[in-house]
Amino acid sequence: MTDSAAATHTLVIERELPHPPEKIWRAITQSNLIEQWLMKNDFEPAVGRAFKLRSTPVPGWDGVIDGEVVTVESQRLLSYTWATMGMTSVVTFTLTPTAAGTHLRLEQSGFPSTDSPYYKGASYGWQSFLGKLEQVAAGLE
Repeated sequence: MTDSAAATHTLVIERELPHPPEKIWRAITQSNLIEQWLMKNDFEPAVGRAFKLRSTPVPGWDGVIDGEVVTVESQRLLSYTWATMGMTSVVTFTLTPTAAGTHLRLEQSGFPSTDSPYYKGASYGWQSFLGKLEQVAAGLE
């Protein structure tokens, strides 16, 4: 392990959602639902599947995130790489059933520091995205 790998940082966000894991799973694995809360995409929940997330480009960023599915454990665990602007991290969703719905744990690992613009941007972005994810799950049958 290199020193730089040992020095990476992980963003962790946890939420209690009043929806069963099945609804949250659908929202994080079905392309049309992902588009509603995250970005346009060609995602498929299959290990090794490469995909792209697409957002509106801004100065210094082309709006594209390249990913590859790493882990799929239905209604429990999903992880994929998240590569943009020369940095690659890993996003992991862990779903745990609770009496009231689902405990969602999101981790994004691989940041160079907690002061990096990548970490700060992810921290802000995921808070917004997860709020939208909950709205999408609420609308599912």
